[in-house]
Amino acid sequence: MQLYNKMTQELEALKPENDHFTIYTCGITPYDTTHLGHAFTYACTDVIIRYLEYLGHRVIYVQNVTDIDDDILRRGQSVGKDWRALGNQWTAHFIQDMMHLNVLPPTYFPRATNFITEIQDWVSKLLDAGVAYEAGGNVYFHIDSYPEFGKLNRLSRSEMLAIANERGNRPDDPYKRDPLDFVLWQAQAPGEPAWDSPWGPGRPGWHIECSTMATQLLGEVIDIHIGGSDLAFPHHECEIAQVEPVTGKIPCVRFWMHIAMVHHEGEKMSKSLGNLIMVRDLLETWSADALRLYLGCHHYREIWSHEIEVLERSEQLAQKLKSAFVASNGQGSPLDPSHTLQAFQRCMEADLDTPSALAVLEEFALEIQKASSAGKELGAAQDALRTMGKVFGLQLDKSSSEERVQSGWKGHLKDFEDR
Repeated sequence: MQLYNKMTQELEALKPENDHFTIYTCGITPYDTTHLGHAFTYACTDVIIRYLEYLGHRVIYVQNVTDIDDDILRRGQSVGKDWRALGNQWTAHFIQDMMHLNVLPPTYFPRATNFITEIQDWVSKLLDAGVAYEAGGNVYFHIDSYPEFGKLNRLSRSEMLAIANERGNRPDDPYKRDPLDFVLWQAQAPGEPAWDSPWGPGRPGWHIECSTMATQLLGEVIDIHIGGSDLAFPHHECEIAQVEPVTGKIPCVRFWMHIAMVHHEGEKMSKSLGNLIMVRDLLETWSADALRLYLGCHHYREIWSHEIEVLERSEQLAQKLKSAFVASNGQGSPLDPSHTLQAFQRCMEADLDTPSALAVLEEFALEIQKASSAGKELGAAQDALRTMGKVFGLQLDKSSSEERVQSGWKGHLKDFEDR
């Protein structure tokens, strides 16, 4: 399988180095979820996991919850709700949406606040490695101490600073040695939640949360790290800088996989712009299979815009696939699916070319209908259709998501309902 690697900016062969693949996907900051951009990221992750399983591989998958963050604290204050209760509410909402879309649950679904001790330990390791410093109760990563900072995105210093400032960086922080230095541990501000630490009460920085959870749950080298393309800088760049100086394992991620942004009304879909299309609203009109096909008809690396006409065609395709799956079975010569399975696999192994793979499925559905009319035996063909459809999380003739989807997500949901 060939997969594009952001680090090398090339297609590379994806091969297991152990008896399984490890995948980490940056999860939600739980408020105002789940919009179509979220759904695209997690559906793409789901497809690559399901395809690796289709090939016979075992996958260990971590998706985190950023349950302590500037955005959550601000939102909690604006709506008059405790930050933890707000996070639990929207995480439960997200889980329900993932269940409806038949998205596989992660093996581990950790919240950042469950890893405070481990985060502090990692910050201490960065201090010991000489790449971090303490000032004013904060701990910062000093980018000049890590010459390889920027290797993922290949941006100039001015470009990095401009993007970082747009995404929460505080260049005028008087405790920083450099405007691009980023916070590992943040001193408590008045009224904010805090945890005791060797540097005083405070809370973790955003970047260190993901680095710590990823290494604690998946090890020092991860096979595939996934996230929206807007996370490539600074978030993923900072993750690399926080891991490699401590572990000495280079690269700390074998493949960086970034999911393109979804646009609406001419701009990137985002909370700040208020142009969100929510999955819950779409599910009131369209089937879950239609939404999965709608997401799958766009390549994961290509920016796309929400279009009702394309969603309508996806609903038509969903019905076409379902009709082929339940088409009457004859006693004639069997319809051989081997050529279709081979074509499907070629598409999927060409950098996860899901639009072409879905075109193969659509053509096969027409072939099944013609074979049904001719009285052919369809058992193997319909089994193949189910197998390929499963890679996209399609339910076909089923009225609800898979049992492992429901049981897995409900198990994770319990952790958020009990708090």
